Amino acid sequence: MKLVLLLVVLGTISAEVQDLSRKMFTFPQSSNTAHVKLNPAKLDYNAVTVCHRSITDLERDHAIFSLSTPSQDNGFLTFWKNANREIQPHIKNARVEYKGWDYKLNKWHSICTTWDSENGLVQIWVDGIPSIRKFSISGAISGAVKVVLGQDQDNHGGGFDVNQSFVGMITDVHMWDHILSSCDIQNYMGEMNFTPGNVLNWKALDFEIVGKVLIEDKPACHSTSVFLG
Repeated sequence: MKLVLLLVVLGTISAEVQDLSRKMFTFPQSSNTAHVKLNPAKLDYNAVTVCHRSITDLERDHAIFSLSTPSQDNGFLTFWKNANREIQPHIKNARVEYKGWDYKLNKWHSICTTWDSENGLVQIWVDGIPSIRKFSISGAISGAVKVVLGQDQDNHGGGFDVNQSFVGMITDVHMWDHILSSCDIQNYMGEMNFTPGNVLNWKALDFEIVGKVLIEDKPACHSTSVFLG
């Protein structure tokens, strides 16, 4: 175990598929280098659902999930804009703003974002509560996608800004190439049975760690309400 943690800290863990059930990525400090590369199972998307859980004490902007293409830095981005106290999904560089969420510090939050290329509608779910649907942009996401945790890609696969980096823990990252039903999203939120992502699957995740990011056990002694906040 000590050897594995040392390799993670040194950023020498190469791409491989692992079952990360009951595990989490810990990002222990601000950085413009440390991140986790995720390798999705496909390239073109006519619809997307992305879900993840995270906890942080940051009182500044930060990215939670970042997908870029060669033509769009923010192909599919989940971003917290601290000054406006809002969660901002970015789809193909088009930003949508959602205010009024109880995004507390030092509390686990479950966030899902859905988008349909046909009608261009975006919706987010935060800790089991759905937002209204808003228009973002239509048309498929296509190209050689790169997915990163812990940083905001300001160019394809890089351009990281230390002031937008994530510090905290991230777990249970799943991505689908379709819109999940509200029941499936609620099952994810409540850590109940759900069909894992067919693009990114936390239970069979193809990833690579770069820099100081740890793989740790999730809190073992908790009820669902405690873990989700």
